[in-house]
Amino acid sequence: MSLSGYLAVSIALFTLGTIMFISRKNTIAILMGVELVLNAAALNFMAFSKFTQSQASQLDGQIFAIFIILMAAAEAVVALAIALSVYKEFKQILANKLVSLKG
Repeated sequence: MSLSGYLAVSIALFTLGTIMFISRKNTIAILMGVELVLNAAALNFMAFSKFTQSQASQLDGQIFAIFIILMAAAEAVVALAIALSVYKEFKQILANKLVSLKG
């Protein structure tokens, strides 16, 4: 597969994630959209590291991709913990209904 194939898949993932992030009202679906956007970025880093000419910078994209995957896992854990505590308090996780989050 060429670089343009990887970039096409990445654009598709980014577009789907953005549409999901903007159009959904469910908090879990919004988090899934963010995960798709992060996976698109990781795929870009991996593709560009595979097709670079210098041997010294080939691992840079892979290191960035691993860092993105770790950040996405941490974001998912924290966001799901927040979603669970919001559900316990308000009995719903619809993002547009949660307007009174005063402490």
